[in-house]
Amino acid sequence: MRKLTICLLLAGLALQACKTPGAMGGKKGTSLFNGKDLTGWVVYGTEKWYVDKGELVCESGPDAQYGYLGTTEQFKDFDLTVDFRQEAEGNSGVFFRCSVEGTKITGWQAEVAPPGKFTGGIYESYGRGWLIQPDPKDENLKMGEWNTLRVRAVGDEVTTWLNGVQKITLKDAKIGAATGQIALQIHDGGGIKVRWRNLFIKKL
Repeated sequence: MRKLTICLLLAGLALQACKTPGAMGGKKGTSLFNGKDLTGWVVYGTEKWYVDKGELVCESGPDAQYGYLGTTEQFKDFDLTVDFRQEAEGNSGVFFRCSVEGTKITGWQAEVAPPGKFTGGIYESYGRGWLIQPDPKDENLKMGEWNTLRVRAVGDEVTTWLNGVQKITLKDAKIGAATGQIALQIHDGGGIKVRWRNLFIKKL
C-alpha cells in the first residue's frame, strides 16, 4: 500500500509539472509540417515557399512583397515550437491567432529578425505595432545557425522563448479574445531566406 501511495504521488507531481508554463511535457505535440510538401498550409502572395531536404524554406521572390504561409487550421490556446535558420539578412516571423486576406494580415507576430531587431518580441500588424520588445542585453540569437523559438498563448497571456531563454511575457485583452491561424511571414523589401523545421504545436 505504501508503494502504491508513493507511485500515485509521483504520478500526480509529474502531471502537474507538465501543466506548468515552463514544461512541454513528454511529447512535442502535433507536427504542422510533414517534411515533404505544404499539405495543411495555404500560400498567400507571390513570394517563394518550398520544401528542400526535408526543411520548409521561405524566400523573397521577384516581387519582393509581403508573403505568408498560413495553417488551414485555427488555434486558440497552444504551445508551439519551431526551429529556424536565417540564411540572409531580413525580417520574418511567426504569426498566431491571425487571419490573412491577400497579403494583408491581422493578428500578432512573434518576431524573427537579425540580431538587435527584437526576435521574440510581439508585434501587432495593422494595429498598435510593437506591444513588447525583449531586452537587447538578453540577445541570444545565433545568426546563420539553427535557433528554437517557442510561443505559448493561453487566454490573454503570451510568452516567448528563444533557445530556451524567456524573451517576453505579455497580457493583452485583444489577444485573449482572438482565435486564428498560425502563419509564417516573408517581409517586403526582398533579401529574405529562412529555413524552418520541427514545427510542433500542442493545443492547451
